[in-house]
Amino acid sequence: MRSKVTLRELVGTKIIYAVLLVCYYWMWARRDWHGYYETIQNTVVVFTFVFFLLQASRIRRYKKEEKDEMAIQNLQRADAASLKIMIAATILIAFACAVAIIDGKMAGYALVGMILVLTVLRSIIFCVMDSRGV
Repeated sequence: MRSKVTLRELVGTKIIYAVLLVCYYWMWARRDWHGYYETIQNTVVVFTFVFFLLQASRIRRYKKEEKDEMAIQNLQRADAASLKIMIAATILIAFACAVAIIDGKMAGYALVGMILVLTVLRSIIFCVMDSRGV
């Protein structure tokens, strides 16, 4: 029998989405070219395709299962905290661009890096809240 799909698993897989976003931004924003970049790009594209297929089946199964209401409320609290962190980080990045501390390319890296860090923080916050039963 297949294992039950949990909300914790779905929240955790968002980290992989963020890592893929960072990889794709790196592919779009770089200015140089090395021979092995093509191998990296092809690997990322194949992994993305396979991951999306597997994730679609897990999400479809999750929608058919009974929902954990406490976990859903904890996720909403974690999302609220993450939104506040994201707003503060975005303001800092925008201010750094306005006073010419960083250029546009570095601002892009800062934004996708912020998304990656925020996704990890969201997962940690949710897991801590869910394990404590807050």
